[in-house]
Amino acid sequence: MKEIFVYVEGPSDKLGLEAILYNHIQLASQKNNYIYFIALNGKDALLNKGPIKAINILKNKKNSHVFIVPDLYPQNKPFPHASYEELKNEVEKRFLYEIKRKNSDAGLIHRFHVHCFKYELEVLLLASPEILLKRLGKEKIRQTWKIPVENQNFNKPPKKVIEFLFSENKKRYKDTADIPWVLERSQLKLLMERCPQNFTPFIEDLLAIISA
Repeated sequence: MKEIFVYVEGPSDKLGLEAILYNHIQLASQKNNYIYFIALNGKDALLNKGPIKAINILKNKKNSHVFIVPDLYPQNKPFPHASYEELKNEVEKRFLYEIKRKNSDAGLIHRFHVHCFKYELEVLLLASPEILLKRLGKEKIRQTWKIPVENQNFNKPPKKVIEFLFSENKKRYKDTADIPWVLERSQLKLLMERCPQNFTPFIEDLLAIISA
């Protein structure tokens, strides 16, 4: 049996990943491999507490893996970073610091995985414009985002784009409802093709561990 714990920032991230990965979660469970998506209370809590939670799991569950998957946005929170590489390096450094402080095995880092959404999970909604149109009840909307969708930036991250689209169409965006609605109707393969920078490496890493 293998257990994979995926820590994310909040409920909408958890619900969205459970929706888009539903088939893989079910297939994994048939082989006694289990994936748990766990929402912490925002980016600060995820990056500050996540490494400590990961160590406790990895020490006590020999066949486990832990993923930390925050949004890249906002930058420099809770520590300086403006890229995935900077974020990953700092989280791994904190993980190793806690390992040393707890006199634990440094080899645990091989089962510790840091990824991120660029710049937020809402990037997946921008990568699913066909489904997003259905949610908005429109046949066509004015494109206000960049292609590839992961090329948004800190000044105009994906969630702001999505909120604008909803408000422009006289709707209120509710992430815990709209994200899973769109993603349960989306195709994982297509999302990976449209989000090759950060989403695809995360999914490939996760699925490789499930199938190993």
